[in-house]
Amino acid sequence: MIRKARIEDIPSIHLLLRHYDDKGDMLARPLSQLYDHLRDFWVCKDEKTDELTGCCALQFCWEDLAEIRSLAVKEEYKNSGAGTLLVDRCIQEAIVFNISKLFVLTYQPSFFERFDFTKIDRSELPKKIWSDCMFCVKFPDCDETAMTKKLNE
Repeated sequence: MIRKARIEDIPSIHLLLRHYDDKGDMLARPLSQLYDHLRDFWVCKDEKTDELTGCCALQFCWEDLAEIRSLAVKEEYKNSGAGTLLVDRCIQEAIVFNISKLFVLTYQPSFFERFDFTKIDRSELPKKIWSDCMFCVKFPDCDETAMTKKLNE
């Protein structure tokens, strides 16, 4: 089941993002930031157990640009389709808001290529998006792949 995140989901989202941060696969977000961006998040829940199995956020950057970020699925639910459902939902939400371009920074470019994202040089992205990157342990030597997708064409 995919739905918008609720306040009570934030601790589970935080734990899930911390798990992947500990592995070096993404940058975790502080609890305060997760609460600030609650409305950006979609979650996937196991209908039988009501366990949060994944999350993904659509964060608006400009009037025509948004980022899909914080995509994480619990290890035991990988290959269940949860990640695909979460990204699909974020793309649909971006279309509703008339966003013309999405981007991601990812270690899994082949996953996003399935949604017609294409690789770009990170320098093509607006400098404003790098504000979160300053808190990353890998800054300034980012090794994520930047990708974009045009919408509403």
